[in-house]
Amino acid sequence: MDHHNSLISLAETLRHRRQRLASLIDFPVILWSGHSSPRNFPASPYPFRASSHFLYFAGLPLPNAAIRLEAGKLELFMDNPEPSSALWHGEMPKREEIAETIGADVAKTMSELKHRGRDAASIPVQNYRTTLVQSQILQRQIASPYDLEGIDRELAKAIATLRLTHDAGALMELRKAAAVSIEAHKAGMSATPQAKLEAEVRAAMEGVIIAHNMTTAYNSIVTVHGEVLHNEAYHHPLQPGDLLLADVGAETPMGWAADITRTWPISGKFSPTQKDIYDIVLAAHDACIDKISPGVEYRDIHLLAAQVIAEGLVNLGILLGNPQDLVDMDAHALFFPHGIGHLLGLDVHDMEDLGDLAGYDAERKRSDRFGLGYLRLNRPLKSGMLVTIEPGFYQVPAILNDANKREKYQNLVNWERLSRFADVQGIRIEDDVLVTSVGSEVLTAALPNQAHAVEDLVGAQRW
Repeated sequence: MDHHNSLISLAETLRHRRQRLASLIDFPVILWSGHSSPRNFPASPYPFRASSHFLYFAGLPLPNAAIRLEAGKLELFMDNPEPSSALWHGEMPKREEIAETIGADVAKTMSELKHRGRDAASIPVQNYRTTLVQSQILQRQIASPYDLEGIDRELAKAIATLRLTHDAGALMELRKAAAVSIEAHKAGMSATPQAKLEAEVRAAMEGVIIAHNMTTAYNSIVTVHGEVLHNEAYHHPLQPGDLLLADVGAETPMGWAADITRTWPISGKFSPTQKDIYDIVLAAHDACIDKISPGVEYRDIHLLAAQVIAEGLVNLGILLGNPQDLVDMDAHALFFPHGIGHLLGLDVHDMEDLGDLAGYDAERKRSDRFGLGYLRLNRPLKSGMLVTIEPGFYQVPAILNDANKREKYQNLVNWERLSRFADVQGIRIEDDVLVTSVGSEVLTAALPNQAHAVEDLVGAQRW
C-alpha cells in the first residue's frame, strides 16, 4: 500500500468510526489527547502517549490536541508549533495537513474550542493538567473515569460498544504489534544462554521492539521470580535451574498493543517437575483457546482453565479431591489466583480506564470469590473481539503462607508433595486470540509454546 492510499484508508476508517458513534448517541463529544508530563524538569518529559479514546477517533498521537465529534463530523483543534520550536524539534506538520490526513471537516486553534463545550460529553484523560482544561471547556466538573454520570457515561458505553470489536484498520495494527512481539520473545530466548541478569534478556527483547519503531505496551516483566505477577525488577542473576518468565508486548506508533507471555528454562532444559507443571498450564491454555467462539461466556473459559489446572494438580498429587469440587471451593486459586485474561486493543487491558464498564456486561458485578474476583472480562464473546488467554501456576508466599487459607485448604493440599516442586515459582503462557465468526484465530501463534519447542528456541547452553 502506498503512502497516499494508506492516508485514504486511515481517513476512511476514522470516518466509519465516527458514523458508528453517531448512530449510538445524539449529543456532541469532545475528546482530548492530553499533554506530556515532565519527568524531573519541564524540558525532560516522559514519552507522550495520547488518550486511547482520542486515538480511536483521531488516528494520530497528536499532543495538546482535541477533537469535537457531532453527527459524524470531525473538528480538529490544535495549535501550530511556535516558529522557535523548529530549532529543537525540526519542521512539524501544520494543523491543516493533519486535518487532511485524518479526514477532519474543520481545523481550528485550541482557543477556538473555548465556547464549544456546552452540552458536550467527554471522558477524563489520565492527566491532571488536561482534566483541568476539560472542566473549564465543558463548564462543569468532570468526574472520575470510574464514576461517570449522565452523558459522559452514555458516551463511555457507546465507545465501549465500538471498541469491544475491532475493524479492519485496528486489526492491521494489532497484527503488526503481535508480529514484532513474537520476534522480541524469540530474541529474548536466544539471548538467555549468554545473559547473566534479567536486564540483559529484557534489553534483547525491547531492542527488537525499538528497532521496529515501536514502544512497549506496558512495563515489561522479565523475571526469575514469576510468582510476583507484575514484577518490574530486572537485577536478579540468572542461575541454572531457574525459570524465566517474560511478559512483553509491543505497541505500534498508532497505539495498538500486543501482550505475550512465555516461560522458559535458563539452562535450555525444563526439569521434570518444571515440565510437569508447564504441561498443565499449556493444557489449560489450549483447552481455553479451543473453546473460544462467538456467544461463549468468557467466565466459562476462565472456569475451564481452573478445571484443567485442578485436574492436573490432582494427577500430580498436589491437590487432593474431586477437581470440580476443588474449583467450586476455589482451591485452584491457591496456584492460579488471577483471571484467564482480558480485552486487548489500544490499551493492553483495553478500556480499563473505565473500570469494569467495558469488561463486564450490563448488570454484572465483580465476584467476591477468591477464584473469580480478579476476572477482568465477564461477557459473552463476539466476533471481532481480541482477548488474551493466559493461565498460570504460581507459588505466591503471601497466598500459600496466609493463615486463613492454610486453615481452609489444609486438607486439600499435599504440602509435602508440593515441596518437591520448589523449582517452579511461576509459569504463565499467554497468547492473543481473535474471536472470529466461526471460532478463533491466535494472532501470536507463530511463537511456539510447546515445551520442547521453547527449549529449542533457548538453544545453546553455557552452563
